Amino acid sequence: MIVQRTIPPLAWALLFLLAFMWGGSFLANRIALEEVGVFTTVAFRVAGASVVLWAYVILRGLRVPLTPRSIGTFLVLGLLNNAVPFTLIVWGQQHIASGLAAILNASTAIFTVLLVALIFSDERLTKHKAVGVALGFAGVVTAIGIENLTKLDLRSVSQLALIGSSLSYAISAAIGRVYLKGIRPEVSAAGMLTSAALFMVPMAIWLEGVPTFGYHAATFGALAYLAVISSAFAYMLYYVVLNLAGAGNLSLVTLLVAPVAIVLGAVVYGETLAANAFLGFALLALGLLIIDGRLGTRKKPR
Repeated sequence: MIVQRTIPPLAWALLFLLAFMWGGSFLANRIALEEVGVFTTVAFRVAGASVVLWAYVILRGLRVPLTPRSIGTFLVLGLLNNAVPFTLIVWGQQHIASGLAAILNASTAIFTVLLVALIFSDERLTKHKAVGVALGFAGVVTAIGIENLTKLDLRSVSQLALIGSSLSYAISAAIGRVYLKGIRPEVSAAGMLTSAALFMVPMAIWLEGVPTFGYHAATFGALAYLAVISSAFAYMLYYVVLNLAGAGNLSLVTLLVAPVAIVLGAVVYGETLAANAFLGFALLALGLLIIDGRLGTRKKPR
């Protein structure tokens, strides 16, 4: 019989910790935006995280490939997996609630499944995956609201920006599957974040000027959280949970991030979400569970 890999108690604890780290990033974005510009916020995040990860790589003595192929891959994925999606998310959060941003960001898994099915022969879109993808897209449309898809105000465009970030993540996942083979995940993360910093730091200075650093303590805390906790430490924790629980079980973190962001946004900023946002998240979560094989499939003998 095909047995579903179980999640040990330690992995559950780390899974919730990882969800809190990523869910907290949406709150940190909102706090930082009170004093810091969009591009500068992202620049702080990627530059700070790259420093922490390189310190880890050096202390562990991990091999760093410096071939033209690997450097080119880091540059491309630094854009698609960090610079572009982080910027779209932070920009979008200027006009929509943290919880809604997290719900829309959960569509990353849906786009990834659909994209890899179009590219890789061993990731075909089976019937149950197709049902899950359809439910996921229905959830995204429901969360955004039909009326917001037919007009172009800041709120609707901001929600579309979050969808754009999810699509960027999905494209980077497909590229990374091919071009990051044989490279340690920690090294890949350090390379991508460094590449993102090479793009974002000059852009932030050009568009928003040199940071004054005259921020309140809460702003410094939010920027430090984004760089150290939700980026550097989260990357390292991600692979620990992957080894403990497996990729399928790790995908559950996608469903845990949004509730964390919703609760934090409500507690700190008094954010409230419309009923369609919660209904959309329910449909999206159902789609992800079906894609993962936890619902709608029967275990058969080999």
